[in-house]
Parts: sequence; C-alpha cells; structure tokens
Amino acid sequence: FTSTRETIHHSLVMRRCLQKLLPRRSVPLVTPVRLLSSPPTDPPSDQSSFLSLFPSLATSLSNDPTTQDLHPHLSSHISSLLHYTVPGGKMNRGLSVPATFQLLVQPSPTNTTSQQLHLASVLGWTVELLQAFFLVADDIMDESVTRRGQPCWYKKQEIGLGAFNDSIILETCVYSIIRNHFRSEPYYLDLLENMLEVTKFTTYGQSLDTLSAHNFTQVKGQPNSLESFDMSRYTAIVKYKTSYYSFYLPVVLAMNMAGIKDQELFEGAKTILLEIGHYFQVTDDFLDCFGDPAVTGKVGTDIQDGKCSWIVVKALEKASDEQKNILALHYGSHKEEDVKVVKDLYDQLGLVEIYKTYESGFYTDIMEHIEKVCAGKAVPKEVFTTFLNKVYKRTK
Repeated sequence: FTSTRETIHHSLVMRRCLQKLLPRRSVPLVTPVRLLSSPPTDPPSDQSSFLSLFPSLATSLSNDPTTQDLHPHLSSHISSLLHYTVPGGKMNRGLSVPATFQLLVQPSPTNTTSQQLHLASVLGWTVELLQAFFLVADDIMDESVTRRGQPCWYKKQEIGLGAFNDSIILETCVYSIIRNHFRSEPYYLDLLENMLEVTKFTTYGQSLDTLSAHNFTQVKGQPNSLESFDMSRYTAIVKYKTSYYSFYLPVVLAMNMAGIKDQELFEGAKTILLEIGHYFQVTDDFLDCFGDPAVTGKVGTDIQDGKCSWIVVKALEKASDEQKNILALHYGSHKEEDVKVVKDLYDQLGLVEIYKTYESGFYTDIMEHIEKVCAGKAVPKEVFTTFLNKVYKRTK
C-alpha cells in the first residue's frame, strides 16, 4: 500500500499545481499584528476548553468516513488507542498553539476570533497526537513499563508489539485532522511541511539517542567508555529529539496560521525556541542529579542509566585524565556505591556552580535575542517569554 508520506507528498504536488492555476488571495486570512494591550477574556486556550475538543476529534478519527467497511472491526480499537495514549499529560505543547496564535492576532471585522481560536486549538491537538506517536514508539524501544501513571500501551495484554503499528495510526491521525479542518486554508501546505519536517528531525534525534545508549552499553565500565559523550553529540540529541517538536513546532504552526510570511521572523523564532529547548533539557539533566526528589516528584536515574546528559558532558570537559577514568569505570552502574563515586566527583568538579553560571549567561543571551527578533516586528516578545517564564529557574 502507499505510505502516509508518499500520499502526502502526492497531495503537496497536486496542491502546488492547483495553486499555480488558481488566483492567489490578495489578503491573508489573518493579518499579523502586535499583541493587544488587553487580551480577550476567557481565552479558549485554557486546559479545560482545550480538553473538551478531544472527544469529538477522537470520534471523528475512529470513524474515518473513507473506510466505513472497517468501522465494525476497527473503530473501537482506534478509539481506545486515542483515549489511552493522547490525553493525560500536561498538554503544554498543544496548548501553546492557541496561546501563541492569540498573541499574534487581534479581532477585526474580517476575522472571527473565536472561530479562529477554535481552529488553533484543533491544530494544537495535532501536536499532542504527534507526541503520542513518539511516546508509544519510544516506550517500546526503551522497554518502559509505565507512562503517565499507567501501563504503557504495548504492555497491555491485548496489545503487545501491535503497538508499533498503532503508533503509525497515531501519526496518520495528525494528517487526517489537518486535511479535514485546514485543507481550504491558504496555509495548508505550510502546516503539512511543518509536520513532515519536524517528524523527520525528531526521528533523527531519537535514532542518535538510541545509538548512543546502545554503543555505551557495549563498553560500559571500561576505560574510555565515555569518549563519545561530548557537547556536540549532546546538543544534537536535544535539538532534534526534543526542541524541534516541543518548542519550535507549536509556535511555527501558530505563525503560519496567523499569516506571517517574513522568513527572517521564522529563522529568528527557530533560533530562540531551540535555545530555550536546549536550556530546558539542561535543567532537566541538572534536576535529575541535584534536584530534591520531594520537589521534582522522582528520583533521578541518569547516572544509573548511562545517559549522555549535560552533567556528565560538562564533568568530562573539566575532569583530569584520572577523574575521567573514574567516571568511565563507575558511570552507568546501578550499584549505590558506584553512583556515590560519580556524585562525589561531580561535587569535586563544582558542577552546581557551573550550571548556575550557564543559566545566568543563557538568560542574558536569550533576552538579547528576543529583543532583537521582536523589535518592531509582527511577533510580540510574549510569544517567547511565555515559554521562557515556564522553564527558567524551575525546580521540578
């Protein structure tokens, strides 16, 4: 059968041909403007309103009108898949789409804000579906046991490794929603290209992370076992596995929906959001090792799991040859005495202070970038500071 990506590629080609034949719109559907001094009250981007859209979307996806003969056999399974794997998290990625869109547009005689915000929320659910696709597949590869306080989808007795195919079903749902709700919009192609690009990048990042973990497992406990753990590898894993889809994707979707065309703005937004994503992961790595479990809600295991984390990379940058050898011999072990050796070495190297210096420098740099990109432009700085305020100096 034809793959999802081949079908989408064919649709993109056909769409471009039609666009050349049909007259272009002289005015974008939504004009990009600066943030209102007083945002509209009762925004539909709050969590409860956002969540209220999911049941109808799930029903529509479970009863695909193009495959009515499959409904008696498959609709119940797809419905269970969607309800089990998609909602249940914090939904920050999905909520960021309508929240960002609301910052980019204001009411006008030609723009029905409530209707457009509803569409932005629907678009937000495509990001949550993409997240579910990644997580279901990731849990299989990592042999995880639980996800969001319940057994992983593949761990359910009636599912098993069929969960891999189910993850692909979740990916197709992304494009079903975009096609059903946005096909007539002038930014339809942009949304498809955003999704295809970010999905590709995320799978590259996942591959690099998996290969890094596998290669370390082969030499764990041996001298020079940490040679491949450097900042170049770490930065690439974070950028492609996490930052693109968690930080960049929600904003670029909202920008395209808002009718923004300035490529310089897109590039500036990408730089800022990938930097915030990098900082987010660095903080996550720091809290895994130095955070208070009573606050974070979990006991860190990056040392035991042999993760290529920012902490071990910075330790290797500062360590002497003797200290590097100690790390190589003890890193990746679940024995308490080995973990203690590693943590004691981290303390000797002053990694808490190194992190604080990095965090302070990051904030100064990112604020300069935000001011530069947003000066007199169609993107208000609140688009970026909203993300920044959620992650800066967090303790969990």
